[in-house]
Amino acid sequence: MLIMSPRAILFDLDGTLHDRAATLQAWLAEHTARFALPGGYAERFVQLDDFGYRSKTLVVPQLAQEFGLGHDPQALLDHYASHMAHAVPMPHAHDVLRELRARGVRLGVVTNGWAAVQRACLDRCGLTALVDDVVISQVVGLSKPDPRIYELALARLGVAAAAAWFVGDSPRNDVWGPQAVGLRAAYLPTGHGLGAEVPEVVLGDLRGVLGLG
Repeated sequence: MLIMSPRAILFDLDGTLHDRAATLQAWLAEHTARFALPGGYAERFVQLDDFGYRSKTLVVPQLAQEFGLGHDPQALLDHYASHMAHAVPMPHAHDVLRELRARGVRLGVVTNGWAAVQRACLDRCGLTALVDDVVISQVVGLSKPDPRIYELALARLGVAAAAAWFVGDSPRNDVWGPQAVGLRAAYLPTGHGLGAEVPEVVLGDLRGVLGLG
């Protein structure tokens, strides 16, 4: 059956094209070994981190207090800056993006975060050359779910919302926000669970993006 591809697809980065969970686990293995951190530290870090939505300036001091660590919390926090060295793409990300580009689909990334960190992530994951445009909140002065960030991303790709999809793992930022401007939303369940949000599609993994029409 012939699949009628959309004109454009916008992707979230962390938890969508970037396998942040795998990246964090690899870094935590190095982190706990380097600082001889106690059992349970890594699991508690992941819990407090809340899929990356909680600032590490809050997470690390809380961990230091809870576990009674003798380390300077700033030293632990500084080491977090190295976590992107472990960044890996989400399974199937490269193959899916290459196939979409072969179909002539315009591809963009819309991500909240710091410019240097997100660009390093894209480069480390081998994603930079596979997309047409990247919109980073710090650079444009807008953050998801502000409607203007999705509208900006669409304008930069030259595509109307009705002809595009948004793919991501955040119910608010990647489902509710995009739908508010007329985008269809494909939800990848790697982060927070859905609440009242109702995406057009729930994906099993990124390969499901190839079936979006």
